[in-house]
Amino acid sequence: MDLSLTGRTALVCGSTQGIGKAIAMEFAAAGATVILIARNKDSLMKTLGELDNSHGQEHQYLVADFGEPHSVKQAVEHFITGKTVHLLVNNTGGPAPGPITDSEPENFTKAFNQHIVNNQQLVQLLLPGMRSAEYGRIINIVSTSVKIPIANLGVSNTIRAATAGWAKTLSLEVAKDGITVNNILPGYTETGRLDSLLKTNSEKQQVTPEELAEKMKMQIPARRFGKPEEIAAVAAFLASPAASYVNGTSIPVDGGSTGAF
Repeated sequence: MDLSLTGRTALVCGSTQGIGKAIAMEFAAAGATVILIARNKDSLMKTLGELDNSHGQEHQYLVADFGEPHSVKQAVEHFITGKTVHLLVNNTGGPAPGPITDSEPENFTKAFNQHIVNNQQLVQLLLPGMRSAEYGRIINIVSTSVKIPIANLGVSNTIRAATAGWAKTLSLEVAKDGITVNNILPGYTETGRLDSLLKTNSEKQQVTPEELAEKMKMQIPARRFGKPEEIAAVAAFLASPAASYVNGTSIPVDGGSTGAF
């Protein structure tokens, strides 16, 4: 089975922490040249120094804020001149928690721009190179809320579902060019995002974050939270030649907790 990413270039969004960083590390270890993109230059430089370069890669980073899509487009457009990026990982922070009935219209607009608009413009920038190479992998880090909405994540549930619809549509259009589009749906994973949710929800339930975490783990068949590296392993497979016939699907990586087929 060919899992090597040697000779491939990957743009990994939100790649200085959590799942994004784990994916960048995994891709580099598999031989890919990794382009990090996030908003904090210091964190980018630190992560850059941690990437495996044993295959002779020259990793780089781009500074851009996904809350400002024009800055993302500008940074990537300038960088890719004369280059081919074979692997794109769309991964940005989730919208703030809260019930949908309390969410203002501007919350949805902001989330739409941060996710759908950024995803779309990155695909439009990178697609010509992928088509020329007859090899492309577009991997979207979404959420299990695509299958079943998660309580108190009104805006997130809405935007994640929109992302899944966008991705499926795209997958039908580009498969003939050797390009696949897939979504990874992480369950509760040990990241800063989970820490934030635990803090917010524990205050509402008048318990400690630790008590809430234990309660949540008991609802997961695996009885634990996931690790970013476990999400990254699935991303590395989807990015590889071995996954060339996997297209247009959403894959939960959640310890079995999603109550849907």
